[in-house]
Amino acid sequence: MPTELAYLLEEFAAELTVGKGFSSNTVKAYLSDVSDLQTFMESKSQTEISDLDLELLRDWLWRASEKGLTKTTLARKSAAVRAFTAWLHKNGKLDFDPGLKLRSPKASRTLPKVVSREAMSGIFDKLEPLALVDNPAAMQDLLIVELLYGSGIRVSELVGLNLEDIDYGRKILRVTGKGNKQRMVPYSDPASDALAQWIRAGRMQFENEVSQGALLISSRGKRIGVRQVYALVASLLSETAVGQAGPHALRHSAATHLLDGGADLRAVQELLGHSSLATTQIYTHVSVDRLKQGYLKAHPRA
Repeated sequence: MPTELAYLLEEFAAELTVGKGFSSNTVKAYLSDVSDLQTFMESKSQTEISDLDLELLRDWLWRASEKGLTKTTLARKSAAVRAFTAWLHKNGKLDFDPGLKLRSPKASRTLPKVVSREAMSGIFDKLEPLALVDNPAAMQDLLIVELLYGSGIRVSELVGLNLEDIDYGRKILRVTGKGNKQRMVPYSDPASDALAQWIRAGRMQFENEVSQGALLISSRGKRIGVRQVYALVASLLSETAVGQAGPHALRHSAATHLLDGGADLRAVQELLGHSSLATTQIYTHVSVDRLKQGYLKAHPRA
């Protein structure tokens, strides 16, 4: 890795984290992409910042596409490098920004997987009888699914919840989303019951000096991680028509079921923490698609 670029990469990381407020996962992905570009430059014996030009960037992106990477991954790699070259130009390291004209294939957007209302009821029917005082892990499992589906929050927002983020009286969560932006999210009556049970009788069985203020903790007392939640949800959904899927499927399902029930699109946008209404609108496509499928299956003239 070029020494000068390696040094600048540390500064770029700080800019992404502090200046732009990107999440740790986004920062990690961007740095990996820029490091990949630097490795490519070394392979071509072009190790100076001044060697960065549009032709080199296009060659690097083309080589990446030849590896069979998805359009989504290529779009992210392109965005990462554009952010890097823009930052270099802004800080006087480059006389011009070669990334301005770098184009990447548009990320293909598939409709989200949605768990049916009946399947969700089946999942809760399975979890609720197990959530007893002598089974704190099952109590927490129930709470996890209630919050993911009932409030539509992201898995990263879920595992980041602290006890102080809960307004029990108004049944509202304070969650920290992408870009460290905070928002207030309501939770359901069943989630309230599961939460009260967990706080009153479950959490204390796992709590120790390392728990601090984390809402969800492992049997060792530490804050649970994303991987643990993924494993739980994947196991539960594997028995449904959706098949094995992650926590985001519950978020997708919450949004779709809200819109199916007549919820206002902008209210759902606020709930999900989408910065753009266009992102939320994909769920209207899901609802229309489901309507069309039902029409084709049931209408005699279809």
